[in-house]
Amino acid sequence: MPIIDIRNIKKNFKKQTVLEDVSIQVEAGSIYTLLGANGAGKSTLLKIVTGLLNSDGGKVEIDQLPVDKDPREAQKVFSYNAQHASVDEVLSGLENLVLIGKLRHVSNPKAVALSLLEQFGLLDAKDKIVSTYSGGMKRRLDLAMSLVGDAKILFLDEPTTGLDPSSRLDLWKVIRKLQSSGKTIFLTTQYLEEADQLADTIGFLKDGKIIATGTPKEMKRLAGENRLHLTFSPEDLKQAKEVLIDFEPKVLAPELISIELTEEMTTILNILKVLNDHHLEPTDFETIRPTLDDVFVTLTKG
Repeated sequence: MPIIDIRNIKKNFKKQTVLEDVSIQVEAGSIYTLLGANGAGKSTLLKIVTGLLNSDGGKVEIDQLPVDKDPREAQKVFSYNAQHASVDEVLSGLENLVLIGKLRHVSNPKAVALSLLEQFGLLDAKDKIVSTYSGGMKRRLDLAMSLVGDAKILFLDEPTTGLDPSSRLDLWKVIRKLQSSGKTIFLTTQYLEEADQLADTIGFLKDGKIIATGTPKEMKRLAGENRLHLTFSPEDLKQAKEVLIDFEPKVLAPELISIELTEEMTTILNILKVLNDHHLEPTDFETIRPTLDDVFVTLTKG
């Protein structure tokens, strides 16, 4: 039974279809990453899933609670972290967390706040006014605030947008740590490396539809299999093509042969054996693996 069950969601704004028959299931304790270009409908879907926006069709259940029928009850089991940090910049980090703790009626909000500040590496800055925090610190504080009350599920809408590479890496560590503690995480992102690093499952949203889904490894296969590129001297190239004919080599450029690796290690070993048997030595070789960038280009081009 998935902990997040999104079925056949539809949404139109006036005459424009934003979401069309979107279905997603997320298993407890996993990280689901929703990828898509700007305007694909990622944030709209997240607002519907969290009960902030009504859909025009379909249903959402979170921990078996129907969001459309009883959003307040469903909202007790999750926390939603929007694209832009919702911290109060005139308060300190500690004051922000204590305030949220009181609003959520947690026992001993100060103790909870101090624990979260330590968890997110903000304890030394707890008494500083948030307006003096860096972008990465504000984002970490915002994420810490979403954990007040110990929600089982976290919805993160582009959590690392605008962060520098170092701050992004720090936040990735926090997200992985949250997953290891048993949290279920549903995040949207435009950063392909982020999806590759964090996701157990990726869904690709285009024109309001999920057009591909799978693990990062499965998604990369959509852009093609891994390939072996071999470079030969001009005098060896012709013979190399002949002896490797069973591997269906493609000449990509003068002196450069490319071979698809359907069974990567086995194919590479067999190629090297054939070359060795014929006393042929490439001047260079490289394994080319598709990236999520390649997948993004493949899918956005249809």
